[in-house]
Amino acid sequence: MSRRVTALIALALGLMAAPAMAATPLPSVKIAIGSAASPQDVSLTLQILFLLTVLSLAPAILMLTTSFTRIVIVLSFLRQALGTQNIPPNQVLLGLALFLTFFNMNPVFTQVNDQALQPYLRGEIKQELALKKALAPMRDFMFRQTRQKDLALFVYLSKSPRPATPDDVPTLVLIPSFVISELKTAFQMGFLIYIPFLIIDMVVASTLMSMGMLMLPPVTISLPFKILLFVLIDGWHLIVRSLMTSFH
Repeated sequence: MSRRVTALIALALGLMAAPAMAATPLPSVKIAIGSAASPQDVSLTLQILFLLTVLSLAPAILMLTTSFTRIVIVLSFLRQALGTQNIPPNQVLLGLALFLTFFNMNPVFTQVNDQALQPYLRGEIKQELALKKALAPMRDFMFRQTRQKDLALFVYLSKSPRPATPDDVPTLVLIPSFVISELKTAFQMGFLIYIPFLIIDMVVASTLMSMGMLMLPPVTISLPFKILLFVLIDGWHLIVRSLMTSFH
């Protein structure tokens, strides 16, 4: 993690020093279409196209193969239960979900970096082996969070033979199984979050009806009480702790 922070700081310093280096000639990047001089040129072009494709699909990969799905859904349920409309804003919720995802997935990302990325960049292993080693930690994480019932469903739908070991389960079967397991877990946590706030809404609504104040929206009265309850119990601490411990 410290190396990543150092790299980000170096990048920021480089951007700050860019005006002072305006007089220095910079290298140019050109993209041209023409005949390849060697098979290596074709291979390099295909690798660049593959990299651009992966970068364009990075948000979907992040959501579907990491803990981001569960975290962002639970945080969305929390905002709906509080009834605060767009507070916290979407940017804050997504930013918090991303940082919590990086924090939770840091051991997995470290394994991918040490076992696959760095050896590949040093030229010690080939691309196929690097991809296989990079998938191994991600598959282990997804297997720990996937229910056997969901996994059996997609094995049946794919009409593939019954796997004897986890290594026999294709990644294309594991990912959707992991996603629906995460959705179920997130909705279960969201339901538990909703209950105390729903009780407050019911108590306030019944109190207003008994007082004959039918024209006063119950949300107007219950919202301050829900915010007060959430602050008194240190709700953000409890929610984040529950989310992080749910993956272990």
